[in-house]
Amino acid sequence: MTDLATAPDSITIGRQLRHVRRAAGRTLDDVAGAAGISGSALSLLENGKREAKLSTLVALASALGTDLSELLAARPPSRRAALEISLEKAQRADSFQSLGVPAVKIGPRLPTEALEALVGMHEALATVQAERAATPEHARRANAALRDRMRAANNYFPDIEAQAAGLLGAIDHRGGPITRTAVDKLAQHLGFSLVHTTELPESTRSVTDLAHRRIYLPQPVVGQSDSRWLALQALGHVVLGHEVPADYAEFLSQRVEINYFSAALLVPEASAVPLLTRAKAAKDIAIEDLRDAYAVSYETAAHRFTNLATRHLDLPVHFMRISEAGLIYKAYENDGVRFPSDTTGAIEGQRVCRHWTARVVFDQPDLSNAYQQYTDTKSGTYWCTAVVDRTSNGTFSVSVGVPYAQVKWMRGRETTARSASRCPDPTCCAQPPAELARRWEGQAWPSARVHSHLLAAMPPGVFPGVDDTEVLNFLEARSEH
Repeated sequence: MTDLATAPDSITIGRQLRHVRRAAGRTLDDVAGAAGISGSALSLLENGKREAKLSTLVALASALGTDLSELLAARPPSRRAALEISLEKAQRADSFQSLGVPAVKIGPRLPTEALEALVGMHEALATVQAERAATPEHARRANAALRDRMRAANNYFPDIEAQAAGLLGAIDHRGGPITRTAVDKLAQHLGFSLVHTTELPESTRSVTDLAHRRIYLPQPVVGQSDSRWLALQALGHVVLGHEVPADYAEFLSQRVEINYFSAALLVPEASAVPLLTRAKAAKDIAIEDLRDAYAVSYETAAHRFTNLATRHLDLPVHFMRISEAGLIYKAYENDGVRFPSDTTGAIEGQRVCRHWTARVVFDQPDLSNAYQQYTDTKSGTYWCTAVVDRTSNGTFSVSVGVPYAQVKWMRGRETTARSASRCPDPTCCAQPPAELARRWEGQAWPSARVHSHLLAAMPPGVFPGVDDTEVLNFLEARSEH
């Protein structure tokens, strides 16, 4: 079985396909015809511009007279192929496309020496950009690696689901929302008592006394975190056997696991899946229904939907939580949508296109309702639903989306709202309009609100962290008075 952590990507598979085909002296149309696909489709696969289904790869392997394992080899077939793959990936990265520099066409006429030089240049540029980033590189890389693992698993972790189900059975929970009393029973079953206090250290969300089997939690306050969630997170560390994390990557992994554990108890798989399955049959899936059925926050319901959607409903999805300024705090995808990212692959702190649903929702006159929109992007058309979440730490939007082909299952698909995004092309929304920029050249000096999110690399610009377009529009609107 192929290890998901080392499985080749579409570009590597494409180069391997081309290598095997050319070594056999076969043409595109010849091999494609034998495999039951078109020559243009095979060309897209070889260029890494389309991911092949397993059945297609099996057919191609048969047409080429080779084993499937040869097409799925993680190691490029030659040094030149490795260079071509590295250059292709570098030129497809958002960080390169945002420079506005034309990509080099990769083909047999490009000298190997030139390939070596170009790959080396991209690697050096990535190193410089990483060194200039405003937060620790290790943290960003660790988070990007964790997101890759979550995507490979479709954000579904059966071991944690089983542990959560076992605990619910142990307290004889028979469905419906998990109450404070049920959480107390869970703690007692695990040999702990929950103690609410006003004296919790300001830098902590909870403190677990393993010696005396007590979990200290803040006194519940309206508008702050659900104490059930905090208690279940603390219990999660115990149930999942966590030890003091050895490094930042392990710390992040533990945080993801306790969040998953809490959500699996608050929104149990055994009852949530039938609810979602019925909604899909009725073509009426809505995050709001999951939220209301289990008395959880919209964000928790959205997270839980991503856990269950692909595994049980065969739906690829994406999720985002962003600030009102458009900066990503949390995100997940397995549907091909392309989040903005830095050179390490991290997305936290990157600014989302202002034309995406997650940002357009802030412009709606009624922020109490969910807002739906279709958005055309470079990676395809997506339907998304978003709500605004006002918290003590600021205003955020929480959004869930699916590819256009899957929108038939979702409530709100009849929306006529539509937008288009050209990001990461900087002329889409990152750069102010040329005329506006000329009028205010040298006349604007904004002071940035420091973004304190742990993993955030400050978005690039004249004033790091500042949305130049918003600043200049603000000045323009007031210059007439």
